Amino acid sequence: MPYQSASTELLATTWRRAQARHEPRTHARLRDLVAEHRTTLATRFYEAMLESPSASRFLSHQLVQTRLHAALQRWLDTVFDIALNARYDEAVAFQRHIGEVHARIGIPSHLVMQGARALMMDLHALLADAPAAERAQALACAVDTIGQATEIMCHAYDTFHERNTRAEESYRLFVVSQDIVSEKEKQRAALLDWENAFVYEVAVNGAGPSLPRLGKSEFGMWFLHKAAHAFEGSKDVENILAQITQVDEAVAGLADTPAQAAIPVLKTVREQCATIRFLLEGLFAQAAHLESGRDTLTRLLNRKYLQVVMAREINYVRQTASHLSVLSIDIDHFKGINDQHGHDGGDAVLQHLALFLTQSVRSGDYLFRLGGEEFLIVLVDANEAQATAIGEKLRRRAEHERIALRDGQTLSVTLSIGVATHDGHPDYQRLLSAADAALYGAKRAGRNRVLAHSAL
Repeated sequence: MPYQSASTELLATTWRRAQARHEPRTHARLRDLVAEHRTTLATRFYEAMLESPSASRFLSHQLVQTRLHAALQRWLDTVFDIALNARYDEAVAFQRHIGEVHARIGIPSHLVMQGARALMMDLHALLADAPAAERAQALACAVDTIGQATEIMCHAYDTFHERNTRAEESYRLFVVSQDIVSEKEKQRAALLDWENAFVYEVAVNGAGPSLPRLGKSEFGMWFLHKAAHAFEGSKDVENILAQITQVDEAVAGLADTPAQAAIPVLKTVREQCATIRFLLEGLFAQAAHLESGRDTLTRLLNRKYLQVVMAREINYVRQTASHLSVLSIDIDHFKGINDQHGHDGGDAVLQHLALFLTQSVRSGDYLFRLGGEEFLIVLVDANEAQATAIGEKLRRRAEHERIALRDGQTLSVTLSIGVATHDGHPDYQRLLSAADAALYGAKRAGRNRVLAHSAL
């Protein structure tokens, strides 16, 4: 039976049988040896891993190193004590959890196997002075123990990775499937707005350093963070990205240029914008209408694509040293709305708020309904101060919104908002958990407020 469909009970039984091939005294000696040297084993393990260019990019963050050093020691204690304490179900769940975390962070499975090999080499060195028969028994036991644990871990990794790959492709198609006509007109208008603002700035204020950059405009952020992924693999995407880069380089080169000398550059920029519009038409022509991945009530993204978006944006931050923040948003006293106005009233509030948030976020940002009255906004290229300001603006505007119910009544709601900013940790769940903690802090502090995780 493949591991992805195997039960914990079956995996535990398989592991128990593998461990039963070795004498209890061999397990005890190996456990005691590992317990005595676990700190050194963990230190040598990460020293070796950090020498690998492919591994060091996952382990260079000091916080991760500190957490993982202790985590590896716990792992050693767990797997080498398993034959003696017989808590196989717990050990299987632990290996699966580790495999899923590795997949979520993006650590390749070959690095896990490389790490297992490094541990075996260190154990071999620690057993060098043992009698030959005892050494052979201990090494055979260690191979079975580490091998069984990493096998479960890697199968959990593969299952998670396969599921994520399917979700990524599904999400790519979903992004393409959004209201194509509306989105096309919106982005054409955004590009034209930037072009007009650029020409106006040059004409009125001259070619100074404050000229707007296309890559940081509404259109630029939408294309970089959404369209480039939705149409990934298309030659037109590469061409548009190249055109955006060329436009921004031309704009940057205009700094302190006399107005007369800027005219040829203006013509070039307008031609490049026309090229972008032409290529954009081709991309939208490829679009197909798909419905999966959309919350049926609010038409927002649902949890299905949260993992894909977060993993992609954190990878982008890691490559570009830009910022990423999230807002965790909850409607205050929503249960009371349902109790007083029924579920129809609650649905009307959710739909109104979804539309309000959709109209309030930037083109490059992502808006999710996580379930119930909870929403999440992924703010690209936004630090904590900027994210907090955006959250506060949303909160103030929301409390003045009048929401019409189907029975003719109107009401208003308030929002509690938690803010968290990516701190370099590769696991996006850490960022989401920080935003949730900030949200709960805002609710405990009285609701109808914005609270950053750093203020907890």
